[in-house]
Amino acid sequence: MSVSAPQRPAEVAASRAAGPRVPDEGRTDPSCRARRARRTLPRLGPGDREVLWLYLLTRVGIWTTAGAVGWLFPADGNARRPASPLAPWQQWDWTHYMHIARDGYFPGQAGPWTAGWDNREAFFPGFPLTLRAVHTVVPDWAAAGALISFLAGGVAVLALARIARLRLPGRDAGRRAVFFLLLSPCAVFLAAGYTEALFLALALPAWLAAQRQNWRAASVLACLACSVRVTGLFLVAALVLHFVLTARGRAWRAAPWLCLPALAPALYSWYLHARTGDWMAWKHAQERGWYRDFHTPWEAWSNTWEAAFHHTQPTGYALMWQAELLAMLVGVVLVAVLVRGRRWPEALYIALTLSALGTSYWYTSVPRSTLLWWPLWTALAAWSLRRPRVQSAYLYVVGPLGTTVALTFLTGRWAG
Repeated sequence: MSVSAPQRPAEVAASRAAGPRVPDEGRTDPSCRARRARRTLPRLGPGDREVLWLYLLTRVGIWTTAGAVGWLFPADGNARRPASPLAPWQQWDWTHYMHIARDGYFPGQAGPWTAGWDNREAFFPGFPLTLRAVHTVVPDWAAAGALISFLAGGVAVLALARIARLRLPGRDAGRRAVFFLLLSPCAVFLAAGYTEALFLALALPAWLAAQRQNWRAASVLACLACSVRVTGLFLVAALVLHFVLTARGRAWRAAPWLCLPALAPALYSWYLHARTGDWMAWKHAQERGWYRDFHTPWEAWSNTWEAAFHHTQPTGYALMWQAELLAMLVGVVLVAVLVRGRRWPEALYIALTLSALGTSYWYTSVPRSTLLWWPLWTALAAWSLRRPRVQSAYLYVVGPLGTTVALTFLTGRWAG
């Protein structure tokens, strides 16, 4: 009779940790493999479901507000029937995206050389291409745009919550970060047929993948984000800096992947050059249509201050320029907080964004850009965890401002 050798303590511990042994035939059984595959798929935990519930509630609120606008502020003051629920969403930049998706960038040989040109090449092709694809299934253009933003916004809030949970203690961190985003003053643009929701749905998972050292996924997602907004280039800069600061050993083999995001803006510039002879046609279109020619930061501040407080503009526009100044100050403070916390990649992302927005003739769309500042929402979540009253103060003070901006945008007035 043979006697097996006694197991050493380390072997016993390893055996217990491994659990019961699985028979060989079970490993090849199709049903067993299917169960293991399902376990490896990402699941929505309780925190994720809570975030999605908060997102759905705010969507109901914003669409209820849009419906009320159709009744209370019709285009025809004597109307007896309200406008379509989608009508209030077809404002400002939406018309550019729809025209690009429907007609292309240069329909009928029109272009910058045509009188009355709308400078549509200032808008990157990612959102119009997505809109055109969805329109093949959803016939109404406005409904297609709303669906894109609805689905993309859900992805974005899930990614934001997971980013917050990686950095902050406690199960409540993700919900708080999403709470601050969804009740922010310009949150209406996450529901509109604009680029913010789609950009966040790509940029935030890219950043999350980078935190997990999955550089291939981060680069692919960042490339797609670069096709939606020029802000994607600032995201790429932050990803590169994060890679340099964290990569060790074999991780450097992934470095070539970080060149991939440059492909999207390069292809768009090549397309514009082929049609217009101008490699920077998108930038020159912004200069013609939105006064985004270069000025020093102090000139931009001075021009915006004059528009906001010197009674040279109608009161509605003056108030929005006051909001531009306030948003710029918030961005500067955020950069200081990030630098103090040695969060260099996030600080670089915000600093580059402020540099682009703060060197035009005057500030434009800075409040709306705050939606893309995920470090702001995680910073507010961290602050509220230390001081619970911050969340209540934000709800009661900032929340009503969000309703004001929503009404401003939905009634066709400039809202950033």
